[in-house]
Amino acid sequence: MAASAGPVLNREEVDRALARLGAERDAVESALLALQDHQGLRLLDGAELSGRTLERWSVAGRGLPHLWALFDRYSEALASARAVRARKAKPGAPELAELSELLTGDAVTVPGSAVPDAPQLLGAPARLVERVSLDALMARMNSWYATVLEVVSAADAVWSALPARIDLLLAELQRVRTLGSSLGVRAGSHPLADDLTGIEKDLTELRTEVREDPLALWRPARVPAQRGTVPEGSAFAGPAGVVDTERFDRAGRALDGVRLELEDLLRLREEAEERLRSVGDLLQRADATLAEARRARGEVLAKIAASDVPAVPGPASALRERIVAALDLRQAGQWGRLAPLLDALEDAAAKELVRARESLTEVTQPLAVRAELRGRLDAYKAMAARLRVAEDPEVIERYEKARWLLWSAPCDLRAAAAAVARFQQSLRPAQAEAEGGQAQEAAGRASADGQVEGQVEGGRG
Repeated sequence: MAASAGPVLNREEVDRALARLGAERDAVESALLALQDHQGLRLLDGAELSGRTLERWSVAGRGLPHLWALFDRYSEALASARAVRARKAKPGAPELAELSELLTGDAVTVPGSAVPDAPQLLGAPARLVERVSLDALMARMNSWYATVLEVVSAADAVWSALPARIDLLLAELQRVRTLGSSLGVRAGSHPLADDLTGIEKDLTELRTEVREDPLALWRPARVPAQRGTVPEGSAFAGPAGVVDTERFDRAGRALDGVRLELEDLLRLREEAEERLRSVGDLLQRADATLAEARRARGEVLAKIAASDVPAVPGPASALRERIVAALDLRQAGQWGRLAPLLDALEDAAAKELVRARESLTEVTQPLAVRAELRGRLDAYKAMAARLRVAEDPEVIERYEKARWLLWSAPCDLRAAAAAVARFQQSLRPAQAEAEGGQAQEAAGRASADGQVEGQVEGGRG
């Protein structure tokens, strides 16, 4: 055998190289056995692939047989080196030279173009065989291993993550569709049913893509052409990337939205009768309030003079027609059409009751003003008695004038308000005098208290 082109190893270097290469050989064998039993590899071998997965697997699928062939060459070369080393306990120069060539030189013959996706020089002749070193052969095995494992792991990750979840979501879709059918929600007649049809179509297409082209849904964390090495401590590494679940998640969110709307319709079916009864009750209260406002308006016109009394509006007949339409929809089970109509009816009935109460308040305002003036007159009369001027002729005259205006019909509110104000003014002199007397009395008490306090302090001194 020709001498090695590199430096000749000594005995210790030869033994260390044999130990290292032997450990690497055992690691490669474990990794290849694990890869051969990988679930993703079996699925890829039996699947009808398309798209990106077909393109990648057409290259990587040749990798495992080629890896075993390269591994056999590696094992044979390592066995030859071990046989040379075993000839003598202390190898001489010829043995060390031969071992150096076997361990570090281009001593292994392998098929040409053994690197996956290796760039070819334009016009370069294809080589049938090549001679490489053990380290170079290990690098080629690592390159092929990384290529195969990347495709196998990525496909297995997608197949493990999505198909079962898609089937569960399709089963949930059928349950939601059954619920919709019970509520009269059917394709072509209701948008929610059309939404369910669209979601089902998206999920079915996604399931087909997952089965035939799983790598289309794989987002690698590194560039696919980047090559790794044989992993340490395990047979093979996990996939470096994530499964793209955006389309699945979007379909799930859309299905949740449809389900929530159908559950709202289900609640509507259970509550529609009570809600329609509540709308009817609101309208009855509004009608009763309007009837009271009309009666009060007649009373105001009879008892209050020179007062602008607003007209009382009539009942909301159009609203009652919409209630009849809502009852028909409920009878026919048209819950999708009933939902917005019932919401509008509840809002309109509440506003109708507010309108009726406002009308009653506006109509009865003159009566409230008269009642307030009567209360003030009674309060001023009691004040006159406290001030001891109730027998004063002017006070009596002004009180009687105000009382006559407030208790006559029709009542002139402006004149009555002016009369009450004049009666109040007649009390002011007496009120001012009483307040002055109270102030003098308070000042006298304060002076007396000061004298007593001074005497007490002087006694103490």
